[in-house]
Amino acid sequence: TPDLVEHLLQQVYGEDGDSHGRLPREVLVPVAPSNAAELTQWLGGLRGAKVEIRVPQRGDKAALMSTVRENAEHALKLHKTRRAGDLTVRSQALQELQEALDLPVALLRIECFDVSHVQGTNVVASMVVVEDGLPKKSDYRKFSVTGAAAADDTAAMHDVLIRRFRHYLQDKSAQVEASALAGHQAALDAAGDAAVLDTTTATPRAKFAYPPNLVVVDGGKPQVNAAARALADLGIEDVYVVGLAKRLEEVWLPDSDFPVILPRTSQGLYLLQRIRDEAHRFAITFHRQKRGKAMTVSALDGVPGLGESKRKALLTHFGSVKGVKAATAAELTDAKGIGPALANAIVAHFSAEDGGGDTVPAVNMTTGEIIET
Repeated sequence: TPDLVEHLLQQVYGEDGDSHGRLPREVLVPVAPSNAAELTQWLGGLRGAKVEIRVPQRGDKAALMSTVRENAEHALKLHKTRRAGDLTVRSQALQELQEALDLPVALLRIECFDVSHVQGTNVVASMVVVEDGLPKKSDYRKFSVTGAAAADDTAAMHDVLIRRFRHYLQDKSAQVEASALAGHQAALDAAGDAAVLDTTTATPRAKFAYPPNLVVVDGGKPQVNAAARALADLGIEDVYVVGLAKRLEEVWLPDSDFPVILPRTSQGLYLLQRIRDEAHRFAITFHRQKRGKAMTVSALDGVPGLGESKRKALLTHFGSVKGVKAATAAELTDAKGIGPALANAIVAHFSAEDGGGDTVPAVNMTTGEIIET
């Protein structure tokens, strides 16, 4: 921000009161500082000669500014990673969070959920997991949201929480049954009747077997209440829910009219932000993958005789929809399974998309000829 740039320049060049020999003729900044004229005059006085403050727009200096920005971002990420990985800091963050939210249990496992979409299309959600303050990426999960649940963020959040914790209840029930079966087998073994039950079948690995102590949702009061309602619908009472609203970084509890405000310097708030940002990143990545796949499919939809396997063959051969679109009918036949008739149909399909009229030319699938209308 302009104020931050002004403060930084004052701190770097004015803190020791002796900037002779250290001040350059030109200072490159990402944005023009507040009170640029006064600051330029002040820097010139310190240097004893004219100093120019510039925001580079192009050329080598713009490239230099980009490199400096990348280095700063990398250094910040490294600092955050080191701080997050420090056992003392992690313990402090978890303790602060537990106390601020007045939770009776230690936060051994936290799960965060985020919903991502563009104007209600290709709605997806993510679940990221933190155990003992560190990410557990093997437990991350992705969800596609369809039907009525995709109508809005709260409906999507409710749907995803229902699905996640329904899996937990099912896995929990399966584990109870497996334990009972193992106990029964042990009793039979002791009685000398080991052939009655088969113990060679391994217990299936439960993907959602471990419940979190805390659920964090990306959002404010509506999203928190939707998540809490999902847990209540399933009869789950020992999992706590909070939401982290983006704009003011407020922490919301279910059925609360006022948010919990954590200090900006709180390690607990930093942990919540880090988990929320990771869930958002994971959801955005999945959404882009799904949207790209949908765009690819839709671009090749409507071509008579072009099924999924032939679509894949075209994309494999030409590399992208753009490559398919640029190919001639003769070139299209080089792809596996694409004959002359289908190649002409594909060319006709893309010609219509490019403004050849509202009516797609009919193609004789036997001869491959475009039928005049």
